[in-house]
Amino acid sequence: MYIYTTSCYKTSFMRILISVLLFGSALISCNAISADQPLSTVNQVLKTKDEIVKPSLDFEKTKLKAVEALEFCKTKNYNTDFCILIDMSLHSGVNRFVIWDFKKDTIDHVCLVGHGSGDQPWNHDYSKESPQFSNVPESHCSSLGKYRIGERAPSDWGVRIKYVIHGLERTNSNAAKRFVVFHSWEAVPDKELFPLGTPEGWGCPILSLNNFRLVDEKLKGNPKSSLMWIYTD
Repeated sequence: MYIYTTSCYKTSFMRILISVLLFGSALISCNAISADQPLSTVNQVLKTKDEIVKPSLDFEKTKLKAVEALEFCKTKNYNTDFCILIDMSLHSGVNRFVIWDFKKDTIDHVCLVGHGSGDQPWNHDYSKESPQFSNVPESHCSSLGKYRIGERAPSDWGVRIKYVIHGLERTNSNAAKRFVVFHSWEAVPDKELFPLGTPEGWGCPILSLNNFRLVDEKLKGNPKSSLMWIYTD
């Protein structure tokens, strides 16, 4: 009889100890939640959420593009001081517009660039993660491929300057016909705004006013045509 009582006592004590430990762990996991917090708030704190990971420019990928771009520029007798590379595989809220310095073999400047809204309303960021691309007139999409940056001309947007860009591939051959140009826009910010995206236009690569001014100084100071390459892969 004595043995049976002691065994029961030990079993009960262990159950109580385990309960206390579990309850203590639960309190710690609540991150010191106040006793008077609403239940909905408590549930929100306890709910596990996936972290939003900010993407960034892949330097090695960019460098490989630059190597190919330099050979192309030499063949076409384009500007071999620098080129413009735009990686449209990136979220539009991060820097994906690159001025690549051929002489130093590295990035000279990075900034945001807007793309076309496609079948969505313009001046929003609906396709910030997955833009549509098309060479079809009235598609309001950006077009992938290499461009020759041509004439500097007056613009109705931004700093009132634009560059005509000539599509060199079947994926962007209608650029001039579609009035796709390189210009600035007041809606585009100077700095990254992820997880928000850059406001979208009707297919033109668009920069903030300050970033466009910087690029403009480089383009107008070079007597040769410069290369702009928009890509995803």
